Amino acid sequence: MNLDDLLTKTVDQDGSDLHLTAGSSPRIRKSGSLVPLDNEILNPQTIKSLLEPKLSTEQLAKIESGNELDYSISVPGLSRFRVNVFKQRGNLSAAFRRLPYEIPKIETLGLPEQIIKLSEKRRGLLLITGATGSGKSTTMAALIEKIANELDGHILTIEDPIEYLYKHGKAQINQREVGVDTASFASGLRSALRQDPDIVVVGELRDMESMASAMTIAETGHLVLATLHSNTAASTLNRLVDAFPPDKKDIIRMNISMSLLAIISQQLIPTIDKKRSLACEILIANPAIRALIREDNIHQIDNYIKSGKQEGMIRMDDSLIELYKSNIISYDDALKYAIDQKQVAQTIGVKPKQPNL
Repeated sequence: MNLDDLLTKTVDQDGSDLHLTAGSSPRIRKSGSLVPLDNEILNPQTIKSLLEPKLSTEQLAKIESGNELDYSISVPGLSRFRVNVFKQRGNLSAAFRRLPYEIPKIETLGLPEQIIKLSEKRRGLLLITGATGSGKSTTMAALIEKIANELDGHILTIEDPIEYLYKHGKAQINQREVGVDTASFASGLRSALRQDPDIVVVGELRDMESMASAMTIAETGHLVLATLHSNTAASTLNRLVDAFPPDKKDIIRMNISMSLLAIISQQLIPTIDKKRSLACEILIANPAIRALIREDNIHQIDNYIKSGKQEGMIRMDDSLIELYKSNIISYDDALKYAIDQKQVAQTIGVKPKQPNL
């Protein structure tokens, strides 16, 4: 057994992730579920021997000292992978996320037209949010690829690690990796404006300083794309505000209201035919939304998204209801992934009876 063989099997079986941990067989994530790749049970020494050939001495030392390690690798002719190596019960474990060499065309992702149109904007803060595995990185990459083919300008990315590799198109793209090309997201953002960007891409807003810097760059007339781990537009806004101390929250709400362009929240839902389909919430920062943020009425955002349908807004639960009514996802999954299960159940009605077999 070697790592390239396991990664090849992952791709051949259309897995999105490979998991290695002691006491378990290698497992892959397929259509949202984690399933065994083969029957061999991994032991700590096997995992170490699988990982070591692709790690430097410095990376090994960092892991052995108890630190997690994020990096990316390529298997020629197969795919790239984002890797997180960590320790559990004193033993090495690893998770590999598949990153195709080819960035998918944005039209193939099943995104609503209003999201694609956001790629035409050239200023403001565009946030793509969702849980791990919700497709945030793919949506981001597709948007960047589209912009790069249309913009005469400079796109600067700050990532940890670099995931998709972009080619210079009509735009020039510089990709900076945290820990290699810059010390942190915050430091990369602090120097970004001195590098004459038109668009700044932030792999993840992780802390108060990076959030504040992203808003400042957006306020100065640049388009900033960033990801965040949150499930809805309202929870995204609350997370941004709550990252700051109480005495700064009023000014932060003001900054968000001025800089925000839109929030896209994503979930990938198992489909009836054993694939996955995108459910999304879209908030577009119109004057009413900006006033809600500024006046600390974020709890009312949900109702305003519902009334903003003509502007391209949609709530997550309404997206799930549409998928169910289109016979794409099951009743059970519509409720499982709903934000307000009771409201979704009331809207779509009684669960259909299963046919007798």
